[in-house]
Amino acid sequence: MKKVVVLGAGTAGTMVANKLRARLTDIAWTITVIDRDDVHHYQPGYLFIPFGHYTRQEVERPRRAQLKDGVHFVVAEVDRVNADTNTVELVGGDVIDYDFLVIASGTTPRPDQTEGMVGSQWRRSIFDFYTLDGAEALAQALKTFDRGQMVVHISEMPIKCPVAPLEFAFLADDWLRQRGLRDRVDLTFVTPLDAAFTQPVAAEFLGGMLEERKIHLVPDFMVERIDNELKALVSYDERQVPFDLLVTVPVNMGADFVGRSGLGDELNYVPVDKHTFLSVAHANVFAIGDACNAPASKAGSVAHFAVDIFVGNFLQYVKGLPMTGSFDGHANCFVESGDEKALLIDFNYETQPLPGRYPLPFIGPLSLLKPTRINHIGKLAFRHLYWNVLLPGHPLPLPSHMSMAGKHLPEEET
Repeated sequence: MKKVVVLGAGTAGTMVANKLRARLTDIAWTITVIDRDDVHHYQPGYLFIPFGHYTRQEVERPRRAQLKDGVHFVVAEVDRVNADTNTVELVGGDVIDYDFLVIASGTTPRPDQTEGMVGSQWRRSIFDFYTLDGAEALAQALKTFDRGQMVVHISEMPIKCPVAPLEFAFLADDWLRQRGLRDRVDLTFVTPLDAAFTQPVAAEFLGGMLEERKIHLVPDFMVERIDNELKALVSYDERQVPFDLLVTVPVNMGADFVGRSGLGDELNYVPVDKHTFLSVAHANVFAIGDACNAPASKAGSVAHFAVDIFVGNFLQYVKGLPMTGSFDGHANCFVESGDEKALLIDFNYETQPLPGRYPLPFIGPLSLLKPTRINHIGKLAFRHLYWNVLLPGHPLPLPSHMSMAGKHLPEEET
């Protein structure tokens, strides 16, 4: 009997296990998923918690309940992978062997990687919202914040959900305006990028939105440390950005066990072929979702499209056939813009976000690079699709590969 072991029961790992279980017979294949706890988080919901829109109960469910019958779930922490012996060593001494390994252990914020971030001001005037505890602490801080300098900050790229910091800035602007506090708060967006976003057309559009809302953009800022006494970000070139309330996105890194196992790069992401997710070093190891170094956004939509390609490829690969599927880096992300509106971006490895309509060309109903109410409703509705359609592995009527149909260059606007 062949054994597939999946490390991680987050978005990508859960979908991989469920989709493979539906395609591989339980007579010939066992599927085991390993994660350190039994709590699955709907991480896109973290963005809304500081503003009182979601609660912990709305973003947490048991991991085990999301996995299909026939998937063996092990609650344990991985110590290391020994790719030479095809074994996974667990903290405590247990060893699980595999024929094929899928690393889907995600990425996590690491505030310890920046000097002074976890200092005297941590969770007092310095907050993150990429963890549930951090988002809840920030919600409490916002209840009493009524004046001063609010700074939204990205430490280093890549990060999980790269549009989320922009969304937070737009939502903070809206939240402050609704409470009559906006003219008492200076709002600043600090990024290591040379613009508001990574893709030129979207960067220009999103940068324009920051300017319209009088959110000051500080680009090319590589943080070296946080001065807790001055309450300021300090860059490597000694520029300073003072704050009264800092909402930071710490350095994101892959799982520590990836590094201990010698399977990762300097940020503990597994090097893979970006089209098939096969490890460049081991013929029976794959890495998918946020755990790999593919140059796609670390986002739930990428995991969804990537898993669709991966499953077909895996079924071919285990039969000794060439993998004919090729992931193109497809990502689409809703971007909350405030005023109960959102815009949508759709792009891949080769093509940047462009205006147009999605998913049906010229019909939509969703608009690309244009804030609309229906996009906002789509963002909120995604939570229900996530739990009830995506995680169980049910098909969505969306193509895994990006289509140019219905898109156009900005100058073609009429």
